[in-house]
Amino acid sequence: MTGDFAKVKVTGAAEYDLIGRVDVMNLPNKLTVLRVIMVPFFVFFMLTGVGGAANKWIALIIFCVASLTDMLDGKIARARNLVTNFGKFMDPLADKLLVCSAMICMIPLGKLQAWFVIVIIAREFIISGFRLVAADNDIVIAASYWGKFKTVSQMFMLILLIADLGGAFNMIAQVLIWVSLVLTIVSLIDYIAKNVQVLTQGGM
Repeated sequence: MTGDFAKVKVTGAAEYDLIGRVDVMNLPNKLTVLRVIMVPFFVFFMLTGVGGAANKWIALIIFCVASLTDMLDGKIARARNLVTNFGKFMDPLADKLLVCSAMICMIPLGKLQAWFVIVIIAREFIISGFRLVAADNDIVIAASYWGKFKTVSQMFMLILLIADLGGAFNMIAQVLIWVSLVLTIVSLIDYIAKNVQVLTQGGM
């Protein structure tokens, strides 16, 4: 044990150091960091021919595992009282890094149009800026169902685009592209409409 920073176990809860702080590198945060680490490997297999025909399947496995960590880290953090500022910062950043990287990879492969990806990324920048201003004014912006639906549709869209199974699956992927676009715009409008005080607080 090393003074204040030694870790102790608390039954049914998190790992804490001796002055009562939740350990920053707890399980949820490790999953978040793992997701960030997986992104360059995913991009590598998407855009190179090193693995031959197996490339897309390796990339698909990496993307699915990374998406699974996205689902697990938040649930574990809330269930075990392991929420940290590091997690609050890194989790949405890791999500955006994964999804935006995957969409950008789709452009040279001819599976997504550049304008579509620009709209998606622009929405993420706007919401991130919105949240920064809100945090500066001590306003908490809860995730909306529209945002969650948007994320789920994007994940399924990307899985189908990466797998490239052809036939009906490609048709479903095309439908999901437009569904994702609509949900992206709707969720952006919903965020702004529900939190317009963030922009008006302190004067325009």
